[in-house]
Amino acid sequence: MPLQGSIVVIADAPVSNLTDALAKAGAFPVIETTPADASRAIEAARPEAIVLAYAGISENEALARTLAVEVTAAAPFIPVVARVRDGKLAYREALPVHEESPLHAVCVAVSAALRVRALHGLAIRRAQVAKIDGLTVPVAPKNDPLGEAIVIVAGRGRSYPELTMAVGENTGLIGALSIETAARYLKDRDADGLVIGDGFSATAVDSLLTVLSEDTRFRDLPIGVLMRPGYPLDHDLHLIACPEPRSLVSHFLPYVRLHSFESRLQRIVRSLDQEGIIDPDTGLLRPNNFTRELDRAIQSANERGVGLSLARFAFDDELGDRANMDAARLVSRLVRGSDFASRQDDGSILVTLAETDLRHVHVVARRLANVLKHTMLSTGQRQPAAPEVTLAARKSSDDVQSLLARVLAPRIAAE
Repeated sequence: MPLQGSIVVIADAPVSNLTDALAKAGAFPVIETTPADASRAIEAARPEAIVLAYAGISENEALARTLAVEVTAAAPFIPVVARVRDGKLAYREALPVHEESPLHAVCVAVSAALRVRALHGLAIRRAQVAKIDGLTVPVAPKNDPLGEAIVIVAGRGRSYPELTMAVGENTGLIGALSIETAARYLKDRDADGLVIGDGFSATAVDSLLTVLSEDTRFRDLPIGVLMRPGYPLDHDLHLIACPEPRSLVSHFLPYVRLHSFESRLQRIVRSLDQEGIIDPDTGLLRPNNFTRELDRAIQSANERGVGLSLARFAFDDELGDRANMDAARLVSRLVRGSDFASRQDDGSILVTLAETDLRHVHVVARRLANVLKHTMLSTGQRQPAAPEVTLAARKSSDDVQSLLARVLAPRIAAE
């Protein structure tokens, strides 16, 4: 994606090589300014993005305070890309690019951030229209998007424990001891980042990166690579490569935060597209909308004489909010197009299975439960237990309340 709009480059001295690279990538105008004049330049230019030209600027505390005032609360957000040396950033929201990386890496980082900025602008405009029309407007969470991010860490060498610890301290973590397992997790779920550690051959890493580069879904996925001799890093992907685990994670996590923010915005836009009936946190129906949809589904099933079943998936109380929310988002991906689901206040998930009678609902429910068990986030080192499943099939005399009441019947555990 070519760069568009104005970009402010902050440096103490001219950096023509950097400004030329941004201009060639499509940015216009590219405005150079000093830290002392940054506030005036940002106010005058109203830039699409800001670039901190080298490590000394990125570590400038006074400039960081200026950015906190001028940029942090902007809507849509204004991305700040910072060239760094040791991962040190005075402005917490900046996206780091190592000083020794090619200038193309700066353009890639700016481009990825501008796509998210465009989505943020779309969400704001849609919300304003929905409010005018009197529709339900999703409330955007105020918490750090990094707290709800999920990262897959693949590795089996000496650095693997350090990588998993550094990532797991900040995000949800899915470990993979093989390239094949990591690829399967990427296919089965929405991840906000992938880390490739050591223990793999250059050929295996190249094969995975080649597959990912051919799939547009992973165009902006942050991929951290623990750099080793012979590793191929010329793929058209969003790669962050560092030789040390902690340095890699410090460079990698800001992009995970950006990707998680993008996922949040996508859920909000989908909710607005559905006039607020979708919960933007989970991608499932809101409980009150689920009840109304279930009532319509029962009436339709009665008129057509087809099956209809309800499944309730209940989770261990010790699962934790992050893993429970992750399970709900997984269900939103797993349910068939004719089915619908909702996360309840107690964390359980109700799934309506259209045109499914009791003979077939056991198979569908067990399949869903087993996928959840083996794919959802774990709590600490403990593998989560399979959700408890309760099933109820529609009877001719059922209404919403009677069908919902019957999911309190004795439960069956997923095998």
